[in-house]
Amino acid sequence: MRKHNGKTHLNSEHILYLIFHMCQYSSVFFGNSTKIKYEKVCISPNNISNGYKIIVVDDEQGIVDSLSIFLKRSGYDFTGLTNPLEAIERVRNEHFDMMILDFMMDPIHGDEVVEEIRKFNKDLYILLLTGHKDLAPPLETIKRLEIQGYCEKSDKFDQLLLLIESGIKSIEQMNTIKTINEQLHDKNEELERAYLDTIGILRQTVEAKDPYTRGHSDRVSEYSVLIGKKLGLDEKTLHILKIGGLFHDIGKIGIPDSILLKESKLSDEEYSQIKNHPMIGVHMLGDAAIFSDILPIVKHHHERYDGRGYPSQLVGDDIPYVARIAAVADTFDAMTSKRSYRDSLPIDVVRAEIERCSGTQFDPNIAKVFLDIMNNDFDLIREIQEKYK
Repeated sequence: MRKHNGKTHLNSEHILYLIFHMCQYSSVFFGNSTKIKYEKVCISPNNISNGYKIIVVDDEQGIVDSLSIFLKRSGYDFTGLTNPLEAIERVRNEHFDMMILDFMMDPIHGDEVVEEIRKFNKDLYILLLTGHKDLAPPLETIKRLEIQGYCEKSDKFDQLLLLIESGIKSIEQMNTIKTINEQLHDKNEELERAYLDTIGILRQTVEAKDPYTRGHSDRVSEYSVLIGKKLGLDEKTLHILKIGGLFHDIGKIGIPDSILLKESKLSDEEYSQIKNHPMIGVHMLGDAAIFSDILPIVKHHHERYDGRGYPSQLVGDDIPYVARIAAVADTFDAMTSKRSYRDSLPIDVVRAEIERCSGTQFDPNIAKVFLDIMNNDFDLIREIQEKYK
């Protein structure tokens, strides 16, 4: 201290409950004499934050106060509550990294608090305190509610400190993994968009050959999603229907133009070649993992519910569900689109044909749903048709 004119720097890793007491000396002159004046300076980590937010819930105010000192000195952003119902709402509306709560509380116990929180927050790291080991919740409850740890209350909080430190390390690791996964997800999305764009060019090349089928895949995609929404399907399945609809006919790129663009009736041999396009599409997309979910649509959108379709002659529920949906969308668009050899069919004729083929060509439940759309929400169909003329 003397060498540094009464100044010093203290570097230390932050340690729980560690308070540094330092005596700072300075000289005070009184005439010819010198007296030493000293003052004790308390350096405490109270105002140091490590960025982690911990909420403590205990219906005993004394416990909350003790943990407040304990955690604030450790650098944590502390919130203490005695009302467990209030704690549920705070967690619902604010971000916390960790919750420490008492098991035996009024008006509801700690496990009931966790039960409510887990309905809307699966990630919160939770430690449970018990007054006595015999009062701890059953192990099945701890596992079911994904409570990460519990310990008995103690004046020294030694065991709790170890659990907190272990929990913070787990949170740090999970945050790191989450960040990496988000970065990978972003990269995968970029790759997916690039790959979809590339294959999309091939898809458009197929449709560009024949002006009568231009926009067909886009419409099948949107009709399929429309049916899926009416069936109450989840977002992942709707995404499969969307992408599957876009690429269901990609295999037609391998069909000779002389057959694909022929205006007169196809011969049996030519029709046989047309029927190869689902498998050609599977071979084109099969090596790319990104397309694995849509391959059932590409391969099976020409199967019939009665088993007389192609390429696999699957029957009923053996046909992938998404392919059964795409089959209705594909056939509807084929009937309502103009061809070189005929005009689009009147909507009443199309409706009657779908009704007639329900249970033979089409899954009856899916056909029923689409007929309901035609009868009650035809504006949605018309919007799609206008969008992709």
